[in-house]
Amino acid sequence: MILVVCAVAGELQGFARDGVTVLETGVGPVDAALATSRALASSTYRAVVNAGIGGGFRGRAAIGDVVVVDAEYYVELGREDGEPLVLPGGRTLTTSATSAPAFLATAREHIPNAAFGSGITSATITTSDARAAALNERYAPSVESMEGFAVLHAAALAGVPAIEVRGISNLVGDRATSGWDFRSGSAAALRGLDALLAVIA
Repeated sequence: MILVVCAVAGELQGFARDGVTVLETGVGPVDAALATSRALASSTYRAVVNAGIGGGFRGRAAIGDVVVVDAEYYVELGREDGEPLVLPGGRTLTTSATSAPAFLATAREHIPNAAFGSGITSATITTSDARAAALNERYAPSVESMEGFAVLHAAALAGVPAIEVRGISNLVGDRATSGWDFRSGSAAALRGLDALLAVIA
């Protein structure tokens, strides 16, 4: 059984496939982490796919693109200046998670016209060009979401391989010029998800 995780069911409207369970977590990293962890603790899954819409960073992704995320960074955990935060006992924060290499290789071969790049997870939707520029300078990401890190990290803690597939619904930055298009983002997410599951499901 494969677990497909999305924030809102409408992102994957009409999707259904034998052997696949769709989990709607709610929006944001906290709800996504809690719901994914609960699902993985209560049932056995051999893979997790986080699929849904996301914002694309100009120059790396366009509206309607499929973006497969290889590494995801949680931008709101840690120091504002980006310097490492060392905790007592030498512990450090976990602020990044990755898609499973085997799934990335499969995606590269079987998802037509997909872009590959890093993603950022933020509980705050970026609505200004200034914040978009700051995030771009620090992380050089392709996509912004609100759940990617949470799902990938929850899967890693459960020992289940995972991958993140996003359809670009808008450009990150000033909302007046973001080109918001939920339908195009959803359609792209579904294209990428269907192509991937055709091979791994």
